[in-house]
Amino acid sequence: MNAPEEVPSPPAAPAASTPAPPLPPGPPAGRLDRWLWAVRLTKTRADAAQACRGGHVRVNDRPAKPATPVRAGDVVRAHLHGTTRIVEVTHVIEKRVGAPVAVRCYVDNTPARPPEAMIPVARRDRGAGRPTKRDRRQLDRLRSEGF
Repeated sequence: MNAPEEVPSPPAAPAASTPAPPLPPGPPAGRLDRWLWAVRLTKTRADAAQACRGGHVRVNDRPAKPATPVRAGDVVRAHLHGTTRIVEVTHVIEKRVGAPVAVRCYVDNTPARPPEAMIPVARRDRGAGRPTKRDRRQLDRLRSEGF
């Protein structure tokens, strides 16, 4: 009888932690609107400039214009898309880069959002059908009491 041949196992998958791509060389200081766009806090540079002109961006607790110089160590507070982001600049870049590199150019100090209050939803038993007039009146009474 022939012995069954052993099938070699596939090579082990590479480690999950691949080395991060290197940070591109950058100037010691750069324009704020360009940096906001390069690290992907805004979708376009025009959006970044408009947020600065509208008073939604502050650098080191001072109102900032689009051309305000930003350096490593500066704290940028930006009110964008209904949320306030507080980030500390760790690396200045002027060209837009991929998300894994962009995230390494700042430290996000934004406080965690509190969970939104959940209002309990009234549920009907499966197969109970539409509420009757009596059920509706009871629901109206409950709602008017503040529940």
